[in-house]
Amino acid sequence: MRIKSPVTGSVIEIRVALGDTVAEGDEVVILESMKMEIPVVADFSGTVGEILVEPKQRVQEEEVLVVLR
Repeated sequence: MRIKSPVTGSVIEIRVALGDTVAEGDEVVILESMKMEIPVVADFSGTVGEILVEPKQRVQEEEVLVVLR
């Protein structure tokens, strides 16, 4: 299950680590877009299997940020 960016922006903070258990609604990444902080939340529960971004990285809308297993 993939968590995607809702907007084009920059990664400010990654709030999960590999192996973390995430519940639906948990914040996993914080993005900055148009000088606003945008929390990206999990739409489902799972375990973090991959983190595909790093702080300060630019991301595009719909880009996969985190993969849950």
